[in-house]
Amino acid sequence: MSSEPVSLAQALGSFEELWSPRIVTAVNDYDVRVAKVEGEHLWHVHDHTDEFFLVLEGELHIALREPAGERTVVLPRGSVFTVPRGTEHRPTAPSAASILLFEPTGTSTVGDRHDEIPDHVDATTGHALR
Repeated sequence: MSSEPVSLAQALGSFEELWSPRIVTAVNDYDVRVAKVEGEHLWHVHDHTDEFFLVLEGELHIALREPAGERTVVLPRGSVFTVPRGTEHRPTAPSAASILLFEPTGTSTVGDRHDEIPDHVDATTGHALR
């Protein structure tokens, strides 16, 4: 990781791929990742970690399957939300958006259990910035 400041705008401007996060820095054993998103991700669950979302631009919807039933949280720009470990969820962006994720290094974007991975979703533990 660089010991220099990272511009999130420049980081987001360095790639075009959707649902393909880039690692901008690390904090202890956690990656700070940015991603461009649009359309649906896929239903998935992280069995051993929470997943933190910060909406930088646009709007993100996160569908959740919880014991009490299914619901969707809507995150406008500047909002944060943490999906608790073990909660099945599906992020969706109705139009182009950018997000920041905070999760343990090595965490897969498609979780530990998931639906079939569509072509537009990058199953990765994050890509280095170029």
